[in-house]
Amino acid sequence: MDHQLVANAPTALASFARPTRLSVRQRKRWLEILTSLDARNNYAVYDEAGNPVLNVQEQGSGFGNLMKRLFFNSLRWFTASVDDVTTGKPILSLRRPFRFIFARLEVSTPDGQPLGALQKRWTWFRRKYTVLGPDGQELATLFGPFFRPWTFKIQLPGSDQEVGLIQKKWSGLAKEMFTQADNFWIEFGQVTDPHLRTLLFSSTVLIDVVHFERG
Repeated sequence: MDHQLVANAPTALASFARPTRLSVRQRKRWLEILTSLDARNNYAVYDEAGNPVLNVQEQGSGFGNLMKRLFFNSLRWFTASVDDVTTGKPILSLRRPFRFIFARLEVSTPDGQPLGALQKRWTWFRRKYTVLGPDGQELATLFGPFFRPWTFKIQLPGSDQEVGLIQKKWSGLAKEMFTQADNFWIEFGQVTDPHLRTLLFSSTVLIDVVHFERG
C-alpha cells in the first residue's frame, strides 16, 4: 500500500475512523416517485446514533445524462461526490468507468489522489468484489451469498472469516413498492483501518447501482 498517498487524505479518512456502523439511505424526489424515472442518485449517510454525517450526490445533468440513465441503467458510467454534512465540502470523489462486464469503482480525494478501487470479479454463483488499495494491492473481498442476495460479507485476504457486513435493509412494503429507495447498513465489525473503511463505504454506491437499481 502507498502510505504516502493515504496520508495525504486525512479529511476523508477521519470521517470513517470513529463510526462502528453507517446507514446509507437513498433519497428519492417526488418526480422520480410519481414518474418511476430515475434521476441522479442521492444518498444521506448517518452514523450509529442517527446523526447525518455525509451526503453522496451523483454528478451530471442535462438530456445526455438522462438518456444515459434511461438506456444504460445499471451499466451506466458516472461520477459522484461525497460531501461532509458539517462543512459542506467534498471529501471523496467516486468514478465508475464504462464497462459491459466486471464493474469497477475508483475512489480518490477531491483533488484526484487515488485511494483505491472496487473491482467486480467473475464467479459461478456468488457475487464477488475485490477492494483494492491505490497500488492495486488486495485489501479485502466482498462476497454475496447466492441465497442471501441483499448481503455482502467482508473478508480479509487469506481468511474465510467474516470481519464485517454490508447489507441492504428492507424499507417496508410501501416504500419498496412505491419509492424504490434503497437503504444499506455497513457494519465495520473488526475492520478498524480508516482507509479500508473508506473504500468499503464507497462500495455501497456501486453495489446499489449494479445489483439493486431498477429501471
